[in-house]
Amino acid sequence: MAHAQDQILTPRTGTTIVPEKMRDGVDLEINGRSYRHTGDEQMPLLWYLRDVLRLTGTKYSGEHGEGGYDLVLVNGKLASATHLPVIELAGKSVTTVEGLAAADGKLHPLQQAFVDEDAIGCGYCTPGWLMASLDLLNRHPQPSDNDIDQLPNLCRCGCQTRVRRAIKRVANGGHA
Repeated sequence: MAHAQDQILTPRTGTTIVPEKMRDGVDLEINGRSYRHTGDEQMPLLWYLRDVLRLTGTKYSGEHGEGGYDLVLVNGKLASATHLPVIELAGKSVTTVEGLAAADGKLHPLQQAFVDEDAIGCGYCTPGWLMASLDLLNRHPQPSDNDIDQLPNLCRCGCQTRVRRAIKRVANGGHA
C-alpha cells in the first residue's frame, strides 16, 4: 500500500496517482549519457547499442568478433561489443563511434583524417577502424607501421593504406 507522501493528487480530476518503484537494472554510461538497462542482463552490448539505443555505428562482427567491426572503448580501452554482456558494464563508461564527434558536430581529428585520406571505402568497417585507431594512438602517440599492422580490423575494400595514412596524419598533429 502506498503511503500518503508517495501519492500525487492531480488538480483537474482529483484522482490520485501512485508512481511505480524505479525498475532494477544495470546503470551504465554511453557516450557521456547515463542509461539504465532493465532487460536481460546478459544481452550483448552490441545489441543494446543497435536495437535499444539505435546507435548503429557499431557493426556485427560475427559471433567471434572477427574483423573488428564491433569495437568500442570501455573505460578508454578497446573492447568487442559482441562479447560484452551489459551486466559487465555496470558503472563503466562506453564510447562508440557516435561519441567521437564534439557536441557541436565537429569531427574528431581521427574522423577528419579518415575523410581527408579517403579511408572510408564502403563504410562498414570504418567505425571499428576509428575505435581501434583511437585506442592505438592513446597507447602509442607515434605508432609504427608494425603497430598499425597489429590492429584487429579488416577492410574488404582495400582501404588499409589510406587508414595507415589517416592514423599517421593524426600522429603528426593532423598533417599528412
